[in-house]
Amino acid sequence: MPDQPDPRQLVRLLRRTLPDSLLGVYLHGSATLGGLRPHSDIDVLAVVRESVRPVQRREIIEELLAVSGVGGRRYVELVVVVRDEVRPWRYPPTCDFLYGDWLREEYERGVIPGPEASPDLAPLLTMVLRADAPVYGPPPGELIDVVPHADLRRAVVAGVPELMGELDSDTRNVLLTLARIWTTLVTGDIRSKDAAASWVLGRLPAGHRAVLARARAVYLGEADECWDGLETRACAEFLVRGIAESYAS
Repeated sequence: MPDQPDPRQLVRLLRRTLPDSLLGVYLHGSATLGGLRPHSDIDVLAVVRESVRPVQRREIIEELLAVSGVGGRRYVELVVVVRDEVRPWRYPPTCDFLYGDWLREEYERGVIPGPEASPDLAPLLTMVLRADAPVYGPPPGELIDVVPHADLRRAVVAGVPELMGELDSDTRNVLLTLARIWTTLVTGDIRSKDAAASWVLGRLPAGHRAVLARARAVYLGEADECWDGLETRACAEFLVRGIAESYAS
């Protein structure tokens, strides 16, 4: 099982690179939704006073490239938001800075991501508020506003077309994320990926259950990531139809 990076090390990095701007650092994702799984990232949100400058972005990227997913460690996903861009709330929110290892090749080529509109922040900020897990700074409710339910709903469905484009290259994650989206639309809750898959499995036709059950088992470290003989696209398309019907209702 991968080693877990100490979030306090990330806090030290952010305090060093953003000494006059850092307001709070918060855990979210699997670490706060039932515990880390074998394939879980360390998901962190940082709230700052002002936009991260290019030289600061490069320093953070270089340090995370050296530790995220290296030597058996877990991957780190870091999102930075400017307080005044998320409070008062507006849609779509702006992600000021993002580090994720799926962008590693771009970082290594010298690409430095800048601020951009990001509907995905709506469920992320909702998870941060519900988890209330600061590792630096005040409780998150002092820095970010509650996301209106209507904005949460439209945000979770906004990424469905992009997810379907990644089905062949990231099958497990796409299937589990689609299950989580459907669960959120129906229940109003944001559950761990395995819990969302369990909820959806009871609503799938028998022909699709083996696919989602395999995705859940791989996520939990109970099966190998092998999709031979499984109709993954048919299952994903069924999940998308369930999402569309739930959103319309």
